[in-house]
Amino acid sequence: MWTSKEIREGFLRFFEERGHVRVPSAPLVPDDPTLLFTNSGMVQFKDVFLGTGTRPYKRAVDVQKCLRVSGKHNDLDDVGRDGYHHTFFEMLGNWSFGDYYKAEAIAWAWELLTEVWGLPRERLWATCFEDELGEIPRDDEAAEIWLRQPGFDPSHLLFFGRKENFWEMAEVGPCGPDSEIHIDRGPEFCDQQHVPGHVCRVNGGCARFLELWNLVFIQYNRTGPTTLEPLPAKHVDTGMGMERLVAVLQGAPDNYSTDLFLPLLRRTQELAGHSDRDRETHIVAYRVIADHARAAAFLIADGVVPTNEGRGYVLRMILRRAARFGRTIGLARPFLAEVADVVVQEMGDAYPELRQQRDFLREVITAEEERFSQTLTSGLARLEELIQQAKAEGRSVLAGSDVFRLYDTYGFPKEMTQDIAREHGLGIDWAGFEAALSEQRERARAQAPFRLEEHPLAELVRRGVRTEFVGYRKLRTRGRVLAIVRNGRLVDEVREGEEAEVVLDRTPFYAEAGGQVGDTGSFRWRGGVFEVHDTQRPVEGVVAHRGIVREGSLRVGQRVEASVDEARRRDTMRHHTATHLLHRALREVLGEHARQAGSLVAPDRLRFDFYHLQPLSKEQLRAIEDEVNAKIMDAIPVRARFLPYEEALRRGAVALFGEKYGDVVRMVSVGEYSRELCGGTHVRNTGEIGSFWITQETGVASGVRRIEAVCGWAAVRHLRSMGDLVEGLAAKLRSSPEELPARVDRLQARVRELERALEGLRHRAAAEEVERLVQSAQEVDGVRVVVARFDGLPQDALRAVGDRLRDRIQSGVVVVGGAHDGRVALVAMVTKDLLDRVHAPDVVRAVAELVGGTGGGRPEFAQAGGRDPERLDEALSRAPEIVRALVQRARVGER
Repeated sequence: MWTSKEIREGFLRFFEERGHVRVPSAPLVPDDPTLLFTNSGMVQFKDVFLGTGTRPYKRAVDVQKCLRVSGKHNDLDDVGRDGYHHTFFEMLGNWSFGDYYKAEAIAWAWELLTEVWGLPRERLWATCFEDELGEIPRDDEAAEIWLRQPGFDPSHLLFFGRKENFWEMAEVGPCGPDSEIHIDRGPEFCDQQHVPGHVCRVNGGCARFLELWNLVFIQYNRTGPTTLEPLPAKHVDTGMGMERLVAVLQGAPDNYSTDLFLPLLRRTQELAGHSDRDRETHIVAYRVIADHARAAAFLIADGVVPTNEGRGYVLRMILRRAARFGRTIGLARPFLAEVADVVVQEMGDAYPELRQQRDFLREVITAEEERFSQTLTSGLARLEELIQQAKAEGRSVLAGSDVFRLYDTYGFPKEMTQDIAREHGLGIDWAGFEAALSEQRERARAQAPFRLEEHPLAELVRRGVRTEFVGYRKLRTRGRVLAIVRNGRLVDEVREGEEAEVVLDRTPFYAEAGGQVGDTGSFRWRGGVFEVHDTQRPVEGVVAHRGIVREGSLRVGQRVEASVDEARRRDTMRHHTATHLLHRALREVLGEHARQAGSLVAPDRLRFDFYHLQPLSKEQLRAIEDEVNAKIMDAIPVRARFLPYEEALRRGAVALFGEKYGDVVRMVSVGEYSRELCGGTHVRNTGEIGSFWITQETGVASGVRRIEAVCGWAAVRHLRSMGDLVEGLAAKLRSSPEELPARVDRLQARVRELERALEGLRHRAAAEEVERLVQSAQEVDGVRVVVARFDGLPQDALRAVGDRLRDRIQSGVVVVGGAHDGRVALVAMVTKDLLDRVHAPDVVRAVAELVGGTGGGRPEFAQAGGRDPERLDEALSRAPEIVRALVQRARVGER
């Protein structure tokens, strides 16, 4: 029997032997603003199909990590409820970029399936495209090729329309017919036998006929709803789901019964202490845990950590969903890290990032489980109340506002609430949920991402135009204007005072990338100056210089002298090389998990985000700072060289997740200390950095910390400002800088002493006031009510005053309030003999409502807060009326 590892490797080797370059999987976090996650194999080659990017090879083969949990491709709801839906999955693919076409793709697919893997020819079917609208030619070419395959049954060739057999990337753009390979697994696999009139057939809606492989032939460019134009170069894009292929080759009844999932199920079973029969009884929970553990492990290894938004929210949601299902089989303690460990063991050879991040995986997963466990019990109890309430009222849906409160207050992912509600036969009012979400916070609506194929400069790329970057070697060069963009349109000329984007054939200006800001500077020509404010790369291979014409006019075709602001570039280079030193120092001090999660490299500072769960201690920050400065003082040479991607990785270069690398990469080395793949600009040796100082360390998201630092002249300015600050404080305190700490300690001690004395005076004054208040108590329906206001007292001091008043009146109700630090504090007390008529929480809540607050407590004691001190007198004056109403209500109740 084929193992999953043999199948994965066998696929890659088969196509390597046929001239394909083995390409590593792109990260789950794509370099595509239109996608949350990589959801198919073609994502990393999208630019090639759009004509905006190229590769140094014509044939490729890969196994791509994919995730489908949101948007159009969302399999989450079905995960666990059947044997073949997943969130994370692998997609096997072979690719041709203008090289071979249908004949080779079909022949190789047939050979691999039947001769290498030995699938029975008589059980395989092929489908081809026939347009039901009659507008697009039938794919007779593919059909004829299928009929030539050895042992192929001609009666197993079928034609289908646009839905099944025509692939389109979008409403416009590359598209073409596809040919699908299906396998007949036998009548025992039909899951629609209970449906009257059902007939098992390809694309017939039952599980007997399973799609194995989709061969897409990209030969058209759609320019409109009914307009197709032949592409100058035809491409092949194939996709085969690893999980279902393994199930077929291993003869398994479903995907979860293969060696991709069985080790995870068995580990979960060990943790739960279940028998095989127990596992089958709870198979939905087992499948969810296995699937979600895989997804979580790969997401974290690719740089995602749990947060409340975006990709981090998806990770948090699947972790919490798995933890909730774990509860249903008795796994109350954190357990998912143990299951994720098996993912690392089983898949770490194919995906080394899993092994590299193993410790961090465990740390992140366990921390999230512990965080969720703190609120799970109370959240489940509240959800159960809502479900019972809905059933009692005869409703079929949970109110959206209630579902939002579960999400907002208890951290309950809305998908998990939907799961549990569905188990009780209830739906969700999603419109109400969205309305509650909108009311809670106003979001800045991000503008829709600019579609690459629509950018005015994309046409240059299609024509093969590129900008040559010479800025590694020189900061000034001659260049010719290739294009000018003004107000989103290509123009031939811009005049004095007009802003524009200018493209040159060659430039020394570095375009913003990899966290490094774009260069500034100027273009000069006879009678003219263009001031460059920023440099960007809006489409691959083309550098756009954004700025304004200060003198003269600038035309397409004109030659200019392009000069980078040298001082600014050198300051930027210092900070960029410093980030490489910082990255290595973080991993030395904190561990290998502390890898880059984002960065900003500017002339005046650097910002570096990295993965780590806890704030850094003062000692850790000092150790990191010392490590970086030691390497600066060693004046280590910094070198950059271009070499094959795989060779760079073998040499120990760090590749950053989320970055897009070609087959040939630029490796920046700081001696033997640091190696990273980087396209940025750097100093020649670390001594040029000068010095390095950390200015701030903060948290920016769950599991992500941020260090801000300065070096070079920015560090000089920072240290000078700190020195000025210390000298200024010393002068104000009439102390020398050296004596400043002792002077501040003495002042703080004196302040504490005065605060204690002041507090004592307040307490004594309050005690004297107690006697007066007792004497002036009001009597309401036979109940003595004492109302008092004491500003400036914290809640505990206010309670102490209330205790004295209650003890002195012996029988009655006490209401005490005060303004403190811009807020209202309230205390209500009721003596025991009156608890059959008045409860303190009823009193304090009614008073607090008048000052914009709420509260609660025990029958004899309650406290509250409020936001409106200006209405405190009015609220306290209403206390006797509130007590009267409560007493009268109790009297009516007795009758």
